[in-house]
Amino acid sequence: MTPERIEGYGIRLRPCGPADVPGMVAGCADPETRRFLPLLPDPYDADSARWWITEGAPAAWAAGGSAYTIADPATDRLLGSIGLTRLSAERATYEIGYWVGPSARGRGVATAATRLLGERAFAVGAARLELLTHEANVPSQRTALACGYRREGVRRAAGAARDGVRPDLVAWVRLADDPPGPTARLLPDLPDGRLTDGVVTLRRVEPADTDALHRMHTLPEVVANRVPPVAPERATVARRCRLAASRWLAGEAADLAILDAATGALVGGCALVSDEPATGQAMLGYSLLPEARGRGLASRTVRLVAGWAFEVGVARLWAGTRPENVASQRVLERAGFRREGLLRGRLPGPDGVRVDSVVYGRLATDEH
Repeated sequence: MTPERIEGYGIRLRPCGPADVPGMVAGCADPETRRFLPLLPDPYDADSARWWITEGAPAAWAAGGSAYTIADPATDRLLGSIGLTRLSAERATYEIGYWVGPSARGRGVATAATRLLGERAFAVGAARLELLTHEANVPSQRTALACGYRREGVRRAAGAARDGVRPDLVAWVRLADDPPGPTARLLPDLPDGRLTDGVVTLRRVEPADTDALHRMHTLPEVVANRVPPVAPERATVARRCRLAASRWLAGEAADLAILDAATGALVGGCALVSDEPATGQAMLGYSLLPEARGRGLASRTVRLVAGWAFEVGVARLWAGTRPENVASQRVLERAGFRREGLLRGRLPGPDGVRVDSVVYGRLATDEH
């Protein structure tokens, strides 16, 4: 590629210059930028920006990549930065990376720039583009999906070390012959971010839910139904809450907090796990805190989740209970699930003993 100006999708990509220094300092000193780009100089000052303009960016071009300023086409003012790193000349593979300044976020700038640079790269011979995102960087994962990238998996400890910890990175990839448009999601967002029937409200699990969910998942009766039946460490629950949005975007699971609609208090948790995407099947699990039981909240939760799941394309839902868990079986039956059978020794139990599981199912075509 050559350092020429490119315009489209409401933005401009151009080589960086001295006028960009103030914007680069403001953007690269921002805590959210630094959170996901730990290798930036610290502190990031005008000298850091000038080094990039005179040495860093030219080196990127010389190595077969690119380094652009993302600019407003009306004012030419810097909005962010984007570029390509050539990973393999023989395989025509590049990694795309970017940052967007605080004042330009939430306006589709990253999506426009990623789409524009990707199209240019494919036009001049690229075969494969990779976009690596931190697992907690949900906006960048949304950008990848919007630009037609597909999630290929998690690269363990692939990120630069910060505070002695090397984070995992999610690999998103787009090929030159991939179909145009965004990547379809297996699990779309909830309408308006929540489901409610006026008594219970469901929303995506958040990091602030960690303590309440840890308390719930360490209750003896809840532990007995976990797989395996072992109480989780708080750090495990915290990680689950922190990565709930990422797992949802990946189509792995919709992890939901159950709230009392009247008070807003968290009273339980529910998860829809896409365990067999090829056949349109998903598994449903749920638990309530003791103070919320006996009020019909679990049945309401299951009805809400099932209704949404069928609307977004799930064909079959199933749930399993231990044979003695009559209360959970009644919840499922009230929500339109039918008992389908007993799976002997399906689950690991305490002390190495296998335990049976009663399976319930509901189809999108079932009347309820």
